[in-house]
Amino acid sequence: MNRLTIWGRRDSFNVQKVLWLLDELALTYDWRPAGGQFGGLDDTTFRAMNPHGRIPVVLDDGEAIWESHTILRYLANKYGGEIFRASDPFARSLEERWMDWMLTTLQPDFLTGVFWSYYRTPEDKQQWDSISQKIANCADHIRLIDRQLVDRHFLCGDRLSLADIAVGVTCYRYYELDIDRPYTPHVERWYSKLQLRAPYRNNVMLPFTHLKGRLDY
Repeated sequence: MNRLTIWGRRDSFNVQKVLWLLDELALTYDWRPAGGQFGGLDDTTFRAMNPHGRIPVVLDDGEAIWESHTILRYLANKYGGEIFRASDPFARSLEERWMDWMLTTLQPDFLTGVFWSYYRTPEDKQQWDSISQKIANCADHIRLIDRQLVDRHFLCGDRLSLADIAVGVTCYRYYELDIDRPYTPHVERWYSKLQLRAPYRNNVMLPFTHLKGRLDY
């Protein structure tokens, strides 16, 4: 098996998704710090791998893959067999739908609208009209996930899938922030299951207090 290399920083939301899956698949990899305090995103070598200059980037067999959800699909397809990717096209489409929904709906409202605008923005620069709306949007999204989980252990059935990794990375920061949240017992049950997994604890449940009020990191 070829040894993988990943560029990023461990406190990056999108990098954590990839690290979580790497550990679920028990893959070995080399780590290259990049982004944030490590810099390096504008280096010629890095830009040759990802012209957008963003993390994460994975190098496998001499080929660079970027965009976190594309990396998830690549790793699952190449190394996971059917463990993380359903063979049935319709079942696989359900995983894809949740992954796309995460990128287009949940992640913009939570990561940009709440985590960045509230937690990472200095208090004197916070725009609370916008933040409050994003918190309300996130509450609606969590209620939607709760309805999905009424009759299943994970988002797409009885096994962990890429959908859970894509969406579940949100839970730790969402439940750690001092914000209003709805009562969603099925999401909390699901989140408890995720916390039982060592790859989730080791890669997602990491302290992030050093990011508070920091837009320059």
